[in-house]
Amino acid sequence: DFVEKTLIPRYTRGETRRRNKDYVRLLARIRKLRNDGADEATLKPLRSEARRIGHGDQHDPGYRRFRYIRYSDDFLLGFIGPKEEAEEIKAELGQFLRDHLKLELSPEKTLVTHAGTERARFLGYDIGVNTVRAGGRSMPGRIQLRLPIQKLEAKIAKYMRDGKPAHRTEIRNESDFSIVDRYGSEFRGIAQYYALAKNRYWLYHLQWVMGRSLVKTLANKHKTTIQKMARRVTAEVHHRGRMRRCLEVKLERPGKEPLTARFGGISLATDPFVYIEDRITGRDRTPPPRAKLIARLMADTCELCGSREEIQIHHVRKLADLNVRGRRERPEWIRTMAALRRKTLVVCKSCHIAIHAGRPTGKATKIDK
Repeated sequence: DFVEKTLIPRYTRGETRRRNKDYVRLLARIRKLRNDGADEATLKPLRSEARRIGHGDQHDPGYRRFRYIRYSDDFLLGFIGPKEEAEEIKAELGQFLRDHLKLELSPEKTLVTHAGTERARFLGYDIGVNTVRAGGRSMPGRIQLRLPIQKLEAKIAKYMRDGKPAHRTEIRNESDFSIVDRYGSEFRGIAQYYALAKNRYWLYHLQWVMGRSLVKTLANKHKTTIQKMARRVTAEVHHRGRMRRCLEVKLERPGKEPLTARFGGISLATDPFVYIEDRITGRDRTPPPRAKLIARLMADTCELCGSREEIQIHHVRKLADLNVRGRRERPEWIRTMAALRRKTLVVCKSCHIAIHAGRPTGKATKIDK
């Protein structure tokens, strides 16, 4: 409230920036040369200079803009104005936190940075202003999100040993399907989170390292060479208009479509319209689960009523979502998931419909943990 009701009104003023005098003079010169019959070769560099300068006066004292965004306990302030006023905002905010909330700003994390020459770190992204040429035109002033090189190196380091991609001993005893599925979900989670990054293509390096680690893990498990294992699991998949290489394992099921676990095979171009799943980060190297979902799927049996008809998966975002306040008695499916500590439940179609409709389901059968 202090930022929104006090700081933003105080440090926001002016409708638009006043016109840049150099820009106005340059436009008048271009107009005169065009009226005098100047050719395009003469006008083109002047137009480029006009775009570089911009029509607004960057030092207009009557124009200020102050914006604020917060996620949990992390926040970012954007300010158009001189650095001295930005330091004033920082001091006022720090004073408010000390006096009213008994909190202190972290000197290492609370920084005043110039968006054109430096970048601010927020929610794992580097945020700054684009000042380079793109598509043959200068694009100054566009906000740009980038994947920090430190974040990329930290992700890569998890799959390296002695400077090379390494196999993962902690999942070596899982099935091939589970290993590929684990690597695939880990990489898709990272690629999804950085879908807005201008340099998202940097993740191709991570994909290569993880792919090598995956193949080495499978080769170590089967006591074979990396080359033979790579030939065995390499495949192609169609994604966004073209065929892309991936690593995949399939499990055949009688009378049904095979189960497919896939790593890679996705585009890493910037995607500003992608749906971002709000999930806890830093969980891309969790230990193996106690019960394998693939084994439960292959059993082809509803874990509530024992039916083998039209088996599906019901899942919740987190186990805490099962504890709904005010509920007198928990349904059978909630008791089953809570007892087994699983976020997934293999159910038949009728039980799945009953769960979402809030109706009683079949009685849970005994399932080994």
